Parts: sequence; C-alpha cells; structure tokens
Amino acid sequence: MLVTVAQYSAYRVPPRRDVRKDPLLARLGGGVREARAARGLTLRELAARSGLSSRFLVQVEGGRGNLSVRSLAAVARALGTTPAALLAESAPARPPVIALLGLRGAGKTTIGRRLARRLHRPFVELDRRIERAAGLSLGEIFSLHGEDYYRRLERHALEAILDAGRPVVVATGGGLVTSPETYALLRQRALTVWLRAEPEDHWNRVVQQGDRRPMADHPQAMAELRRLLSARESLYAEAAHTIDTSRLGIEGALRAVEALARPPNAAEAVGRTFR
Repeated sequence: MLVTVAQYSAYRVPPRRDVRKDPLLARLGGGVREARAARGLTLRELAARSGLSSRFLVQVEGGRGNLSVRSLAAVARALGTTPAALLAESAPARPPVIALLGLRGAGKTTIGRRLARRLHRPFVELDRRIERAAGLSLGEIFSLHGEDYYRRLERHALEAILDAGRPVVVATGGGLVTSPETYALLRQRALTVWLRAEPEDHWNRVVQQGDRRPMADHPQAMAELRRLLSARESLYAEAAHTIDTSRLGIEGALRAVEALARPPNAAEAVGRTFR
C-alpha cells in the first residue's frame, strides 16, 4: 500500500512507544536502505547528499529514525526517488539464500566468495554441485547427456540448497534464467541479484582469470557474447535486484549486495562496513 507524503506528515509516533517496532518506520528504513544499495552509495555519501548525519541515517535504516517531512524529502532527492516510493518499496524479510545471477565474468564468484565471508555463511557454486552429483565435468555432461539432463541436475541441486533452509550465498549458472520453472522457484525462495556488466567487462574478467577459451577458434566470440547478453537481459532483469558491476566496480558492487543481504536490524553493522 502506498503512503503519500501528506499521510506521512500527519503521522506521529505516540509517546513512550518503541519506534523500532513501528511498521511505517520499518518500511521507510527498508526503502532507504534498498534504494541506497541499488545506487551503490555508502552511508557517508548519502549523508553528504541529503545534509543529514550518518548516525541518524543508521537509525533511519534500522527503523528507529522518525524523519520530519523535510528530512524525508531530502533523503528522497538524494536517492533520486520520492518519499512515497521509499515508504512502499521495502521487503522486510530476507530469505536465507542469496542467489547471484549473470553470465560468466559478471563477478558472481569473486563477489560471492567475499560476500559469504562478510556474512559468515557458506559460498556455493551451483555448477560445482552439479559436477559432483554427476561425477562429470560440465563439458562432459553436455556432450554425453545434453542440456536437458544438465537442467534436471541443476533443478535438483537448487532444490536441495533451498530445502536445507540454511543461510548460504549461491553463484548460479549463467543459463539458469532460461529454465522458467527453476528460475521461478529461485525468485520465490531466494534473494536474487543480477550482477549486470558491460560485454567488455564480461570478456576482460574471464581473460584476466587466465581463460582464453572465449577467443579460441571463434573470431566472432565478442559478437556472440553481445547477442547472448541481449537475449537474456529481460530474463536477468526479473531478479529482485540489479547491481551494475561495470559502474560500481567489484568493491562497490560487493557493498551494494551486502546492504541488500543484511537484515533490517543489522543496519548499524552495515553502516560501519560502508564507512
């Protein structure tokens, strides 16, 4: 339900009420946190843009800061959005599984490993799980059994992770989004984040990892990469969040994903990390 600025201006927290449990302030805090993360801003940068203190913004993102209408408008302007959108866009619950999406070179493994360390949870590459289950490499799975067999293994491996119910960071295969049922299951039960990148960055990151297969006997490899990104862009965009790794860089994208992954009551910890 959208809450207008006028409705918010009439809102007052009753005396002696624990504002940490107030649903409106919690929704506002979540909206600010997610909008800031999506734009790759630190708390300090948002404070500079809005004219509010970092300490107060930590309270806001934790659902304990009761903004005046003027301050709410300042934060919304700094984030390039509206007060009503900030009040409406938060999803307070966080699924235990954080799933990173994108083609090879998006940064899934690099960001996923570092994110898992920061959140103190395991990191899983879905393709490695599939290889262990099959006792074959990905190349062997495709050459011996075909893509349909691989997709069945992919679905089973993903279901096992989701059904375990344990907090984990997962790097998915680049083609998972082409399996409608599997992708729908992932979006329903995990926090999905598309790590978007420009074709040149996909290419350069793979090459920097020592993998020159993209160019081997394939002079049109870059054109094929562009075609594949274009074909799958609308599918990747169905993820709950999009983080532009080309614009933010790996470290900025890591901070952005971490902010999305942290639960609302961890806003203070996120603030310290971002500084």
